[in-house]
Formats: sequence, structure tokens, C-alpha cells
Amino acid sequence: MRTLRALTAAGAAALLAAAGTTAATGTTAAAGTTAATGTTALIGTTAAAPGPPTPKPQITDAQVDTALRRLDATVTDMMRRTGVPGVSVAVVHDDKVVHLKGFGLRRVGDKAAVDPDTVFQIASLSKPVSSTVVAGVLKDPADWDRHTELPGFALKDPWVTSHVTTADLFSHRSGLPDHAGDLLEDLGYDQAYVLDHLRLAPLTPFRASYAYTNFGFTAAAEAIARSRNTTWQKLSADTLFTPAGMTHTSTQFRAFETAPDHAATHVRNPDGSWSPRFVRDPDAQAPAGGVSSTARDMSRWLRLQLSGGTLDGKRIVPADTLARTHVPEIVSQPPAAPTARTGFYGLGWNVSYDDAGRLRLSHSGAFALGANTNVTMLPLERLGIVVLTNGAPVGLADAVALDFFDTAEHAKPTTDWLALTGPLYAQLDEAGRSPTDYARPPAAAKPARQDSAYTGTYENPYYGKLTVAATGAGGLTLSLGPEPMVFTLTHYDGDTFSYETAGENAVGRTGVTFSPSEHTVRVEYLDADHLGTFTRG
Repeated sequence: MRTLRALTAAGAAALLAAAGTTAATGTTAAAGTTAATGTTALIGTTAAAPGPPTPKPQITDAQVDTALRRLDATVTDMMRRTGVPGVSVAVVHDDKVVHLKGFGLRRVGDKAAVDPDTVFQIASLSKPVSSTVVAGVLKDPADWDRHTELPGFALKDPWVTSHVTTADLFSHRSGLPDHAGDLLEDLGYDQAYVLDHLRLAPLTPFRASYAYTNFGFTAAAEAIARSRNTTWQKLSADTLFTPAGMTHTSTQFRAFETAPDHAATHVRNPDGSWSPRFVRDPDAQAPAGGVSSTARDMSRWLRLQLSGGTLDGKRIVPADTLARTHVPEIVSQPPAAPTARTGFYGLGWNVSYDDAGRLRLSHSGAFALGANTNVTMLPLERLGIVVLTNGAPVGLADAVALDFFDTAEHAKPTTDWLALTGPLYAQLDEAGRSPTDYARPPAAAKPARQDSAYTGTYENPYYGKLTVAATGAGGLTLSLGPEPMVFTLTHYDGDTFSYETAGENAVGRTGVTFSPSEHTVRVEYLDADHLGTFTRG
């Protein structure tokens, strides 16, 4: 089962690849092919590799101006349609910040308005920011293909452990399962525990399979920091944030939480209103999802990206190590039809090529607990947009970026992008839910056994301890995680119960099936990778 985990994995580009569209052209094609061969780039490919003639820029200043004139109305209209409380947008063109504006409220119920300096959690938009940091540390593009050991981190296959590189983990081709470790984080385990226990996760073929993994990405970033005898936050600040003048950007949750001008995270209620009901602390996966920033700071990062690593005439990141992050490393979205294109993932980026052969880079960020972001760039056109929001994913951030580029290309949008992205997010959310409606027990449900058949402590090498206890009111509770987190069990049928999941990856009710004769219990929600069975001691 996968809910918004799959959504953050794909980002806007892969979502649209599935839908059969491209942002830059509005035509029916998926996310893109390599301009040189139409196949996956070989490991070790650099920006200097031979390729076809570079296409010419096609978007004029006047066309950008047309898109800019529409932008505010687009944001306002999409906020009205979705109810998302706050948005901040930055647009960069030809090394200039040509649009920088906040919309709406930092927090529902307060009067404080969003402005260009409001700090947002940017979720998985952290990945291209983090790949910029690593590009700034490495001396040569080939260094991306070197193995850097991180004490306490291993994969199930020792050979893969000894050969996996920074590029492998930054492009999600290590063989780890989709979002491996995220449920451990949800249960309250810290980074060290999660990284140590990834050695138990099953592997798919190394460098031949794509599966988005926040903690695989995090392991590579932390290994780079450890090899420099520093922390990831200090490495990020020293390498990128401070030199680039990104004064309100951090990889630590505390910095976001204590910023006077920060946007609370919001989720949508059943009646369509929005509330700041949850707090998302992503410190455990800081390089993959823990960055917080402002539209103003992100505009400086956009300028750096579009200028090949320079900012205000100063070289901050080597051009060649940065260019390597923009190269396809693995197929992330196979073509959905014979006429469609293949989508790729680079080093922290969704990578594609449009009908004109132009490189297109993008990434989305999504916290189900209340944030959605998007960055999209056409480097050839030296044009990029960042959209930050303080609402759970409903498609707004992606749709604003898509509408902007579509308008720049065609003078007006060729489709209603929000009508496309919104349902795609909703479909992914629904797809993660159990096929069984545990809120509706069967009419002929078998009774449960005595509580003593289920109560006790169960162990699991990956998820740790699970405790089932009887309550004074005659019910059962299930406890998981280091705290632990306590859930009320509801009887469904025979030896099967259910509980309401919680956290970033919640999927509604999930099944809990006891096998008293085998002294085991299986938690459906935790068993996507066949790691969810606990044994009673």
C-alpha cells in the first residue's frame, strides 16, 4: 500500500507522464526521453558527453511577460478553488527575479499574511537543494560515482553495500523498496535506527530498478557530510546557504518552527475547510525532505541553478558537478503508450526533454500533513518557477507551475491544469488505502477469542516491539514504536482487528490479523515489503 509516498516519489513530472502530458508543450507525450539516444543514460555520464546539437531558445521576453501578467490571477483563482490558505511564488528569468510575491495567510485563524520571506517546509523539493550542496562539495563529476561509507548503514546484499554510490542513492536506483524506512520514521524512530534497519529491507536489481527512497537519499548525503567531519546542516550552510545568501533556509526543523514568519501546515477537513492540525518534523530525513526556505531564498537558488553554479558573479558550485545532477540516471516512468516518452530521474531531479529537445527539470514536494511545493525549470530558456504552499497536496503547486510554462509557450494555457493535477493527487491517495473496508465488518462476522489469546509482547527485527494490551473497558490496544504510539483495536472478523493509522503515511484503517496457534500477528499497513509480521515471545 502506498499513499502520498508514491506521490512524493514521482513529483509533478512523473504524475503528468502517467497522464500523458508535458508542461512545456501541452501536447500528449510523457515526461521525456534523452535527447541523445532516447534511452537511459549510462552510469558515469557527464554533461560533457557527446550529444545532438543544442536546440535554440524559443521563449521570448514578451512571452515571459505574458505569463507573468497572468500569474497572480492564476494563483488567486486556484487558491479560491482549492481553499489552500497560503502560497508564495518566485520566478527567475535571465538571472533576474522577475516575480516574487506571497498570497493568503500563514495560518488559518490568524491575520498574518504570507510574504516573500515567509518560511515554508519544502518537503521533497529538498532533494534538488541537497544535490546542489553535494555538487558544491565534490571536486569532479566522477566523484558522484564513488562509494562513500556511512557507519551504521548497510543494504541486505553485502556486495551492493560495498559498491553503492552517491549517484545510486541520489537517483533511487540502489534496489531499496519504495519509500523504505518511511514507516519507521512515522512510528517515531530516529535517523540512526532507520538507516541501521534498512539492511533488512528486500532489494530489487541494483542499478536496474527505480524506487523512490527518502532514507536511501539521506544515507548518501549523511555519508558525504561524515566524510567531511561535519553535520549535514553545517555542510549545507557552509557550501550553499551562506555563500548564496539564503539567509532563511535550514535543514533543521527547529529553525522552521522558531522562525517568526513561518507558514503553519494545513490539511483539508471533510467540509472543505482547512486547519493547522498537524506538525511534521522531518529531521530524520533532513537531506531528502527537511529543508525549510522562503520564496526569496529559493529565487536565489533558482538563479544559481540557471546560471550553472554562479550567483552575482561569484562561483559557488562547480559547473561540471552541478551539470551532472541534470543528467538522466535511471528510468523513473516507462512510456505509457508507444507514442509516449520515457521519464527519468537524475540526481535529485525529475529529468525530461520536450518536443523541441529542451531539457526540463522539475521536482515536487508533498507532506500529507500539510505542505506542497514545486520547482520547474527550462535551463535553455533560463526560466524557472518555485511555488510554495502551506496546504496538503491538492495539485495547486504543480498546476501553477504548469500553467505558467504553458502560457509562456502558447500565450494562454492549453488546458485546466488544476483539473488534471488535483484528481491525480486524489487518485494516488485513494490507491494507498486497503481494499478491505474495516469500518464495515461482514454481516456473519465470527466472534473474537478471549483477550488472552491476543495480549502480550510481539517482536519484529525491523519494526521492533509490538504490545497488545487489554483495556479496563473490555477492549484491546496495540502499541508500536519507541515512544510508543498507542492505537485502539476494533474487532472486524474472527482473529482480525483494525486500527486507524496516523502520521505522514496514514492510509485510514488497516488490518491486524492474529494467528494464535503460530503466536504471530500481521499488520497489513506495515507489510508492503513483507516485513510486517511480529512473533510473540
